[in-house]
Amino acid sequence: MVAEVGDRTPVFVDGGVRRGTDVFKALALGAKAVGIGRPYLWGLGAFGQAGVDRVLEILQGELKLAMGNCGTQKVSDINRTYVSTPDLKLQNERGTPDK
Repeated sequence: MVAEVGDRTPVFVDGGVRRGTDVFKALALGAKAVGIGRPYLWGLGAFGQAGVDRVLEILQGELKLAMGNCGTQKVSDINRTYVSTPDLKLQNERGTPDK
């Protein structure tokens, strides 16, 4: 998606984010922002505002750990070189591989 839209529009990732490493991967693949709806709702439901604060602390800590393990000091240092994706062959609507 990021390759298709280029700089014309920012790409946001929302859904399936449960850990700081998920945030790191989304940013590395080019997302400009990452939504974390469900984790903070779990914290809110379990412990109210304190639960939300704790969820955010955990996600930030995990993201900082992933950044440290990869040698990045700023979020802006995160790039695609930190993730590996297989060479997938996407199929068009006729079911044949795109070239």
